[in-house]
This record gives sequence, C-alpha cells and structure tokens, in this order.
Amino acid sequence: MSLNPQALPTNPLQTVRELTPWFAETAVERDAKGGTPKAERDALRDSGLLALVIPRQHGGLGASWYDTFEVVREVARVDSSLAHVFGFHHLMLATVRLFSSPEQWQPWFEQTARNHWFWGNALNPLDTRTVLRKFEGWYEFSGKKSFCSGASDSQMLIASAIDESAGGKLLIAAIPSGRTGISLHDDWDNIGQRQTDSGSATFERVRVEHAEMLLNPGPLSTPFASLRPLIAQLHFANLFLGIAEGAFDEARQYTLKESRPWFRSNASSSQEDPYILKHYGEFWVGLESVRLLIERAAHRLDDAWRKEHDLGAEERAQLALAVGTAKVAATRHGLDICNRLFEVTGARATHASLRFDRYWRNLRTQTLHDPVDYRIQELGDWALNAKRPTPSFYS
Repeated sequence: MSLNPQALPTNPLQTVRELTPWFAETAVERDAKGGTPKAERDALRDSGLLALVIPRQHGGLGASWYDTFEVVREVARVDSSLAHVFGFHHLMLATVRLFSSPEQWQPWFEQTARNHWFWGNALNPLDTRTVLRKFEGWYEFSGKKSFCSGASDSQMLIASAIDESAGGKLLIAAIPSGRTGISLHDDWDNIGQRQTDSGSATFERVRVEHAEMLLNPGPLSTPFASLRPLIAQLHFANLFLGIAEGAFDEARQYTLKESRPWFRSNASSSQEDPYILKHYGEFWVGLESVRLLIERAAHRLDDAWRKEHDLGAEERAQLALAVGTAKVAATRHGLDICNRLFEVTGARATHASLRFDRYWRNLRTQTLHDPVDYRIQELGDWALNAKRPTPSFYS
C-alpha cells in the first residue's frame, strides 16, 4: 500500500489513520517473524509523514511536536515497533537541528523532505566501544554499537564515538547509512519490539567528514540543545501510551464479543459483570491521566522549541519534570493494563493466535532501557529538595 509520493499530506492525522488499518492486518504475523518491516516503512516514506517536523520553508510539514507525537501514537496502537522507528526518525532530525549549525541541518532537512530519507540511530551514549581518530579535516570511526534502532533500511545514521584523546568525550555525526565500513547486523531477537531492528552495528575505519560532525553547538551544550533527551523521553511516553491504548481497544472488543461471565457471576453477560466493569474503570482512569500528562508535556515542549536559544535553564528543568512525570505514569499504567487485560478477557484470550501478550512484551522490553526507579528518584529529589534535573542523555 502507498499514497501519492508527490504530495505532502494536508492532514497528517487523517493520513496515518488511512495507513494504520493496513499495518494492523499483518502486525501479529510480523511480530512473530521479526526483521525489518520494509513495506510498512516504504508506506511511511510514500505518505510524506517523514517530513512532519521539518519546517515548511525546508520542504516539510512544519508540524508541532504535539501533532507529531499524536501521529506516532496512532501507529503505536497497532504496531509499536514501527512507531518506535518512526518516532526515532523524528528524534534523529531533532538531533541534527539541536546539535549542528544551520549550514548543516538545513540541507539535511531539505534532502530528507525531497528524497523521503529515513533516519536511523547508532547513538548509544552508554556503549563506548566505538572510538574515533582525528585527521586533517576528517575523522575515522571504528568499533561496535548496540541498540541501533531503525538503522536497517535507513538512508542516514546518527552515530556516536568516543574521543579518547579528549578524555573520553562523546562526539556525534550524521552520516549515510551505506557508507563504506558500516555493517548493520541482523541480530535483534528480543521478546518485544521485534521489528525495530535494534541490533548492533560495526564501524570499520569509517571516514567521517568534518562537515558531518555535530560540533556547533554540540551535544547538550545549551538549554535548547539539551531538549534532545526530553524529546526522546516524551517519544517513549507516547509510545507506551499508544501500546496501552491498543491493548485497551483490543481487550474491549474481545470482552464485548467473545468473553463469557464467570459461572458464579450473577451477570448475564461479561459487560455487566461488576468486577470486569471495575477493571475497565481503572483502566480508563489510568489512560486519561497519562493522556493529560502527555498533552501538558507536549505543549510545554512546543513552547520551549519555539524559544530556541532564548530558552532558559529553569524552563528546561520544568519541562524535564513534566516529561519525566508523564513517562513514569505511562510506564506504570501501561504495564498494568497490558498485564491485566487478561482479567477482563478470560482464559480463551491466551490462545497463541491472538498474541495479546505482544502488548506486554513490547512495553516491557522498551521500558527496561530507562529504569523507572531512577526517573522516580529524580522526581523525588525535586519534590523533596527542590533539586532540578541535571541535563544528560537520559534526563
């Protein structure tokens, strides 16, 4: 399935809602298979949605982060792996916008919009196995990198390396995915998020030009540049909410159409059973609270994004607290719903062909990459000691 690749969508939400039923048709089968969702990624290319956050003057849609995450969440309801790499694509674009000069990011944006480039990730600050060497006017990356989500079938990569000559300083570059020396390995075989291609990459003496290095202003160098990790965290919060909403919708349909009341219940149908109604009421409260927290954080992010270099440290800190709160809530309520959906669907809902377990597997897999306990500790330090979060690649 593809849309007209010559025209950008005038209503991104309507466009993605035309695609998601088609994504849903094969989501269960593809979850079992793993690998790269090539046809689905191509559909996103043809739809024009890869240009969502690119400003109109550079050929894109000029969407806000609020609207962009709403589109990502629509995908996550039916296919969280595809939503993961789709959201990461926009995160990579934000990375070049925040860390590089206009002379760099503007041409990259224009080429992305014109050529439907998909951006992948090879930036893992905790994986320091890739190192760089400096030469006159260029650099060389060598080593391995793990958790390279969306790198397969991408045109551009955001890659990081350690400068050992500068005390282990992290440096970041934007480079073509097909450059000589880059090997993307098909070795992602986890219980969840099975089509994110989050396996490893090897860099063998990869030449990186000086103009491809994101040095000015560089990573996390200003309050504005420090928005990058908050965009990442809010992306995950929306991903988690989308998964939970998908689980809720599928459980609801099953309860209405297939479930039977327990033999000791006085209810004539499952939808009248008081315990099932209790569960659904609790699910609803959880989803609504997460939605409101995410909306608040997204609006604050858009305000901060518009201020650019006028953004102050205090405003950035308040945004970090809003994003962290939303992510904790999305994690807790999401895992609760994805686990307890079987309590409102019954034993028959565990049939392997339904794969209702994929919601929990996908959410559980992704939430482990940023332990929620440390996020709560950060929020607690603010609540008790009024200590602002310190900008890092995870906060």
